[in-house]
Amino acid sequence: MHGYDFIWIDAEHGPFDKHTLLMHVMAANAGGAAAFVRVSENNPAVIKPVLEMGIDGIIIPMILTEEDAQKAIKACLYPPEGIRGFGPRRANKYGQMPLETYLEEAPSSFLRILQIEHIQAVENIEAILAVQGLDAIIIGPNDLSASIGRLGDSMHPEVLELGKLIIAHAKKARIPVGVSIGPDEKAIETWMKMDLDFISVGDDISFLQQGVQRTLSMVHMQRGVRGVL
Repeated sequence: MHGYDFIWIDAEHGPFDKHTLLMHVMAANAGGAAAFVRVSENNPAVIKPVLEMGIDGIIIPMILTEEDAQKAIKACLYPPEGIRGFGPRRANKYGQMPLETYLEEAPSSFLRILQIEHIQAVENIEAILAVQGLDAIIIGPNDLSASIGRLGDSMHPEVLELGKLIIAHAKKARIPVGVSIGPDEKAIETWMKMDLDFISVGDDISFLQQGVQRTLSMVHMQRGVRGVL
């Protein structure tokens, strides 16, 4: 996967059905990268089938409160710690893994990551970070900027200050913290200077756009070209 440690598969904004999502998970793993899936909502019915795909990490968006965080984590764990229904598919190697082994390893087989992307979440960050079973949090600057009335300005100083505050609380709680951003060089440089543990950077649409722009720029520099297909 060109050096990526993990691939963020976006089932929140992307046009995925379950079958297509599974194919992306398998493709990421085949390419040597961990498959992290962001689900569409904090809903046990949505989370459950994604876990059965044998993913390496689940990202649950728009966590605002401690109660939201507890609901998300419980949906990822089997009873008595959680409420996850039992029906593994790829998660237990299609039945090839002994039941006892699977149940023992299931809690540690994937990362449970909650997305912090709203000012309300920042206000409740200490309580969210204290929820048992949470493996990491990831900052979403775009929606975070929107929540303070600055949609489209994710690099505004207020947003960056909130990011620093989130990171500081995560460090204090000893919970890994990352950020999800596009391929913008300034944004990458700015966030990489912060005390992050991991980063999700770039996306397929942006890479396609950049490639098209570079290619067409080269074509238009050549004289005599009348059209491009």
